[in-house]
Amino acid sequence: MTKFSRVVVVGAGHAGCEAALACARMGLSTIVLTSSRTHIARMPCNPSIGGPAKAQLVREVDALGGEMARVIDRTHLHIRMLNTGKGPAVQALRAQAHRPAYSEAMQEVLISQERVTIFQDLVLELRTRGDRVVGLVGSSGCLYRCDAVVQFAGGRSGEPPANGLASCLRSMGLQMGRLKTGTTPRVHRDSVDFGSLERIEPSSVPLTFSELSPRQLPARQLACFLTRTSPRTREIILSNLDRSPLFGGQIQGTGPRYCPSIEDKMVRFPDRTTHQVWVEPEGFDVPEVYLQGVSTSLPLDVQHEIVRSLPGLEQAVIIRPGYAVEYDYVLPTQLLRTLECRAWKGLFLAGQINGTSGYEEAAAQGILAGINAALRAEGGDPVSIGRDQGYLGVLVDDLVCRGTLEPYRMHTSRAEYRLLLRQDNADQRLTLLGRRVGLVDQHRWAVFQAKQSAIESELARLQRERVSGRVESDLSEWMGQSVQAGQKLEELVARPGFSLARLRSFQGLPELDPRVVEQVEISLRYQGYLRRQQAEVERLQSLEARALPVDLDYARIASLSAEAREKLETVRPSTLGQASRIPGITPSDLSLLMVTLKQCQTV
Repeated sequence: MTKFSRVVVVGAGHAGCEAALACARMGLSTIVLTSSRTHIARMPCNPSIGGPAKAQLVREVDALGGEMARVIDRTHLHIRMLNTGKGPAVQALRAQAHRPAYSEAMQEVLISQERVTIFQDLVLELRTRGDRVVGLVGSSGCLYRCDAVVQFAGGRSGEPPANGLASCLRSMGLQMGRLKTGTTPRVHRDSVDFGSLERIEPSSVPLTFSELSPRQLPARQLACFLTRTSPRTREIILSNLDRSPLFGGQIQGTGPRYCPSIEDKMVRFPDRTTHQVWVEPEGFDVPEVYLQGVSTSLPLDVQHEIVRSLPGLEQAVIIRPGYAVEYDYVLPTQLLRTLECRAWKGLFLAGQINGTSGYEEAAAQGILAGINAALRAEGGDPVSIGRDQGYLGVLVDDLVCRGTLEPYRMHTSRAEYRLLLRQDNADQRLTLLGRRVGLVDQHRWAVFQAKQSAIESELARLQRERVSGRVESDLSEWMGQSVQAGQKLEELVARPGFSLARLRSFQGLPELDPRVVEQVEISLRYQGYLRRQQAEVERLQSLEARALPVDLDYARIASLSAEAREKLETVRPSTLGQASRIPGITPSDLSLLMVTLKQCQTV
């Protein structure tokens, strides 16, 4: 049996859903292969979306026309803003999902999407012609012919390992590595003494990830809770390390540095007396609660002891034990910034198979891979996102230039332009790109244009109007700050703590959308910092504009160090800017590359 589709997406996790929806919405017939329809958009680990740097990725997926933001807005049971005491560059939304509802909602979107067809099948073999992937063979024996393939990895609890896929990729000459990750035990909510835990309430004001979601409080939300490990917890773990596959040698892959197992925490941080454990609900009617911070691979009897050593969980009953999993990944330095394999045209990789960890990282890669797979199938020019355009650009650039030897997780510290890459302005940064490739529909575009028009109009008004002498004292009293006659209103709004919403109320003006107010206040209060960072971006763009020939022979560049030659051959950067970010590339190496470029241009 043979089936044809313009694009085949292998896997229906968070990356696969975004990739498939992107291809279909760009007008291409798309087949999705999954081991089970019930595994679509599953949340095998923490049932949450967002957090520092991750919220930015979700907002960027939304700005490009993706789905994750809208689904979590419809299905969360707890949402709040993190880091509210800090600046806007590191503030981030985080939502706890009603886990079953999130998966069901994404399944409905995928199943109902025009031009998407879903088959239950596993990949056994990729079919190629020359240096191009032209199809694949499933375990059913079916041949799926296509113009582009987008691939992901599996292997979580309840999912079959992607052994055939890994073997196939190795046979195609791709370099592979091994990583490991894990999850925590789930306990029955009725066995937890919530009254003795620290209670974390959800937001009392409407918050949404998507620009299209209505700003209203959900009918119902739940609290999350916080406890901490005890000295007894530490004692139990250290006395049972020999029984942990993570330490006993059974699992040898590299684990996540920034989301370590509880065993890792006790060994790596011997001076820490306690570690936080978040007790998070998984659904309104789901009996399980998730213990974030207790990822483990220890045997069940030890897990029972660990859980019951936590204050408030002395009588806790484990419903599902934690587990660890080891999996294959492709060394991502073999990819272009479009997420297409350098050696194989039409083969795009995204998500866990690239060595990343997290639903948000997967979804962001998925939408970029989907966009470029559709463009490849149509013969169009691919798109890439710069480090100054989005956290998605930082993520991909880090993977492609630097690679990863551990599960990669996005952090705000990875972005050098994080004041420009805030979660609140993702639509301003990427909606135009989504519109250009055909993912942003007319409704989303109209919403974006209306918001931009309102921001520009209010900024112009504040620049134009000044404080009148007859309202000077009344305004000072109303705002609780000293105000001088003749001051421009934009100068007042630029003050920390000065409320634009209160100013408009004093002036008798109608309320503005809170998202418009937020943008106006940030643009005025941080304008000096924003200009400085934008100037830095423009200075560095000269390097990004200097393209390196795809067939440049680094072995012939005299005086280039052996280390630089090896790394440049491996990564094959597309620009001087990308070359500058490869670990081990020195300023003298860059100077040699510049000289070589000038010589090439004069030939």
